[in-house]
Amino acid sequence: MNRFTKAAVVAIALSTTAVPMLAEAQNRDRREYREDRRDDRRDYRDERRDDRRDWRQGDYNNRQDYRQDRRDDRRDYRDDRRDYRNDRWDRSNRDWWRGRSDFRGYNGPRSGYWYAPSYGYYRVEPRYSGYRWRTGGYLPAQYRSYYVSDPYFYNLRPAPRGYRYVHAGSDIVLIAVATGLIASVLANVY
Repeated sequence: MNRFTKAAVVAIALSTTAVPMLAEAQNRDRREYREDRRDDRRDYRDERRDDRRDWRQGDYNNRQDYRQDRRDDRRDYRDDRRDYRNDRWDRSNRDWWRGRSDFRGYNGPRSGYWYAPSYGYYRVEPRYSGYRWRTGGYLPAQYRSYYVSDPYFYNLRPAPRGYRYVHAGSDIVLIAVATGLIASVLANVY
């Protein structure tokens, strides 16, 4: 076999193992998220049950202590729920990216560069600076490798087979992996 054939075989082998591993990692993240929420609900119910038991056994000096405990439990539960809701992208919140590990090196837009979370800044041809991507167009090959690692964070459905979400400037585009055909565009994400 010549070296090009070997390289093609290796590339196919890597792509067939890497994509399922990434999908499994995303599914694992969703499972952990659901399990954490389930645990928080269980803890809240346990705290309420303990408060009722303490009230029946007379461990509270007065009704105000009991009510204050219940109020604190509700406040903690609401705060936990709010934290889960804020763990997703929100178009109305301009600072949603602050504190996220994949935006560690982000310092705002730079002329001549695009930023892709978890990848960093990368140089872009001048003709694509400020370019408006449209459904039905094609994403150039040199910009197809900046995959979105967690589409769930951006409230996106899982990409269909043969498609991937890609960072293209401040947009996220759904492209056909083989051709670069743009199936949909989520504009001005950051």
